[in-house]
Parts: sequence; structure tokens; C-alpha cells
Amino acid sequence: MSPKDLLLALVVIVVWGMNFVVIKVGLEDIPPMLLGALRFLLAAFPAVFFIRRPQLPLRWLFAYGATISLGQFAFLFYAMNVGMPAGLASLVLQSQAFFTLFFAALFLGERLRASNLVGLLIAASGLVLIGLQGDRSMTLVGFVLTICAASMWALGNIVTRKVGKVNLVGLVVWGSLIPPLPFFALSWLLEGPERIETALRGIGLDSILVLVYLAFGATILGYGLWSRLLSRYPAGTVAPFSLLVPVVGLTSAALLLDEHLGLLQTFGALLVMLGLVINVGGGWLLGRMRTALGHSST
Repeated sequence: MSPKDLLLALVVIVVWGMNFVVIKVGLEDIPPMLLGALRFLLAAFPAVFFIRRPQLPLRWLFAYGATISLGQFAFLFYAMNVGMPAGLASLVLQSQAFFTLFFAALFLGERLRASNLVGLLIAASGLVLIGLQGDRSMTLVGFVLTICAASMWALGNIVTRKVGKVNLVGLVVWGSLIPPLPFFALSWLLEGPERIETALRGIGLDSILVLVYLAFGATILGYGLWSRLLSRYPAGTVAPFSLLVPVVGLTSAALLLDEHLGLLQTFGALLVMLGLVINVGGGWLLGRMRTALGHSST
């Protein structure tokens, strides 16, 4: 990877890692379902007038927007609103990698490798430890909802695989047309018209900056740069960088929000990261080991 593209990869990781702190700040003044509606409304407009719609059936565009956008962030925003810390959210959400493996086997007939299963077991044990330490720093409801968000992200990944090679930026922008109305409906039902009016009337510079960051930074810029990297390099070269997202998320949450992990949570976080590393690089490592053993036997 060239130095320029390496820098772009690091920009994406920082933007996506900081995303969780920004969400936490945004939820202080804007209720979660309204925040989701405003985020995707801003991500869709005016970008849809300048970015061509991806060439795929409308049902797949709807499926993408309903899973990876509406489903994922409805669960995530509500989880963080009811007690899921920003740093832990950035880590637990990465369990989407294992949900993706499960859904790919279920819906696409893909086979699981031994390294996938080992990584899954290690990461799952880490998630159990994180869930066990549910104190005032993390609620069990928030933890479960974050797991649900990860599963919706994974379903969106399956949709992305089904549609094949399309412009990812176009998919993200046009897929952002799907969530606003359901988010507004959920906000009306769960948060009420009075709370919506109060939030909109009291919206300040901090909230505006949060929305700009979420819509243009985390959504359009992040996915735009990521798709650029995927178009230039093999997925195996680009994907490991996503392992740094929870590192940035946990670090930024500790520095900016004064979030600190308990002993069980720390050990659990290390197990989750180890499981993710094995899942991403275990197949390559096993291949190298087999090659080395083959050379040694000859």
C-alpha cells in the first residue's frame, strides 16, 4: 500500500473510531431515533443530486438501507442512550464480523474455516465476560442492543455481497434515503412530539457539528475512502485496518469521556480483539505454516 493510501486508511480508522464519542455527545441533546433520522436525512441530501444511483434492483437498495443503516443505528443509538459506553460500543459492534460469517453460511452457502471458528469462540468468550460486568458503567440492555446492531450490520454485509460490485458511495448515499421516514416514525412513537420539538428548537452548534460529522465524516467520507481502498487493493490487505477502529474508539472514549473498563471488561476486550485478529489473519497464518512444514519435510 502506498504511503498516501496508508494515510487515507488511517484517516478512515480515526474517523470511524471517533464516531462513537461523537454519537455519545449528540445523544446529550438529541434523542436517539431523531438523531438517526437527521443523520441519514443529511447524508442523503443534497448528495443524491450529485451521486448516481447504483445499478441494482430497488428491493436490494431497500434491504441495504433497512439493515445496515436503519437497523444497525436504531439499535446502536438506543443502546448508547440507555447505558452502553462509547468505547465498548466500538468494540462489541465488531462482533458483526462473526455474524457475517454465520449469515454467509446460512444464506450464501459459504463454508466456515477452522480459523473462523477458533476466532469466533475466543471472541464470544470475551463478549460473555464483557456482558457479565454490567455495572453503572454499562447496562445489560445496552450491551444486548449493541449485539443486535452488530447483527443488522452483518445482514447489510450479506446484502452488499448479493448486489455484487457497485459503487459503494452511491449505495451508501442512496441507501440513506430509506431510514429517515422510519426513524421519524419511531421518534414520534417512542420519544413523542414534545421531545422532538424541544430538541429541534434547542439545537445548537454542538448538535449541528455532531450531525455534520456523522453524515459527512463517518458516512460519506468514511465509506468513500474505504471504497477507494477496496478498489485498489485486495480485501485481505484493507480489512485488517478495521481492527484498529475499536482501539481508537476505546482510547478516545477514555481520553474524552473518561470511560474506563473494569477488570473483566478489559480481559474480555482483549479476547474479542484476539478473536478478530484470528478471524482476519488466521487463514493466512495457517497457510504459511502449512507451506513452511511442506518445505521442511522436503
